[in-house]
Amino acid sequence: MNAAVIVFPGINRERDMARTLRLVSGREPAMVWHAEAALPRGTDLVVIPGGFSYGDYLRCGAIAARSPVMDAVRAHAAAGALVLGVCNGFQILCEAGLLPGVLMRNAALKFICRDVYVRVERSDTPFTRGYNAGQVIRVPTAHGEGNYVADAAMVARLEGEGRVLFRYTAPDGACDPQWNVNGATNAIAGIVSERGNVLGLMPHPENHVEAALGCTDGRGLFAGLVDHFAAAEPDGR
Repeated sequence: MNAAVIVFPGINRERDMARTLRLVSGREPAMVWHAEAALPRGTDLVVIPGGFSYGDYLRCGAIAARSPVMDAVRAHAAAGALVLGVCNGFQILCEAGLLPGVLMRNAALKFICRDVYVRVERSDTPFTRGYNAGQVIRVPTAHGEGNYVADAAMVARLEGEGRVLFRYTAPDGACDPQWNVNGATNAIAGIVSERGNVLGLMPHPENHVEAALGCTDGRGLFAGLVDHFAAAEPDGR
């Protein structure tokens, strides 16, 4: 799996993401500066990490979405290749038009930094094949604007097409407003594009991959991606 991590001014989770990709895939990802006009040749997966691109001025992700490199990211996605955006990366993908909806201020109007529980709604996608459908995982979250909002018609479409891949729940998997940490519509924590190749996710799975940190629930996302690309290779290697 050849991954490319996009780096914007203000992004601060790029090294966390790069370390996770290296640990799980065994390959060092390329670090691509936002002013570049092209992705490295042979890129399989583009990752937009979390942080505060451009200091979150205007709207979170609004300036980053207009950086030169995003034209290459759009072309990558248009070709059916995989794109993952985490936290600020999710915000950037929405602002760039690669995902519908928008991330608004948390319902409590406070920054949230804590572990959350999310339920994996499907296991038949490249992003979730490392989990079982219905599995609840514990991952960290850190955001002030993670409240996913879209109009009623779009939310109905996302739900009807099975494009909600991750949902905030109680530890036992039950939908409970008290565990919807940011007030997101339908407790949505992560969605995919219409073609299923672009994922936006608010929590940070890259920070729960090593046993030394006490939890490895995030590892399944990255291990599943590695398996996806391994299965796609003609010789199966």
